[in-house]
Amino acid sequence: MGTTDSLMAPIPGAERREVGGVQVEVVRTGDARVKRVIYPPGFRWSRDLKDIIGTELCMHAHVGFLAHGQLHIQYANGDGEEFVAPQVVAIEPGHDGWVVGEEPAVLIEFDFEQQTVQRLGLPLVHAQR
Repeated sequence: MGTTDSLMAPIPGAERREVGGVQVEVVRTGDARVKRVIYPPGFRWSRDLKDIIGTELCMHAHVGFLAHGQLHIQYANGDGEEFVAPQVVAIEPGHDGWVVGEEPAVLIEFDFEQQTVQRLGLPLVHAQR
């Protein structure tokens, strides 16, 4: 996926940052945020972000649309989910995750910062399915 691809082009007016090799662009809209998160090939949360974030697992909820690529999510209890673009994504807190394959994963995400779980009615942590 080249840099001329509009899916990867800079978003006008977005706050931009890079964390652990992940590119994040955020646009605030009302009480919510719309984010484009680009996870590079080879990315794994437990290797690339765990020490930066300081928790054993990712404790954020992720809700949105996987526009490109593939992600695998592994919860603490062993449950796993595979997301392949194009697909709607709802990931509960308490997970590790990684990019599958040689393409970046591009996630368009909607959140309410620390209120995402409550506002979207998700569990505080993943439970057995």
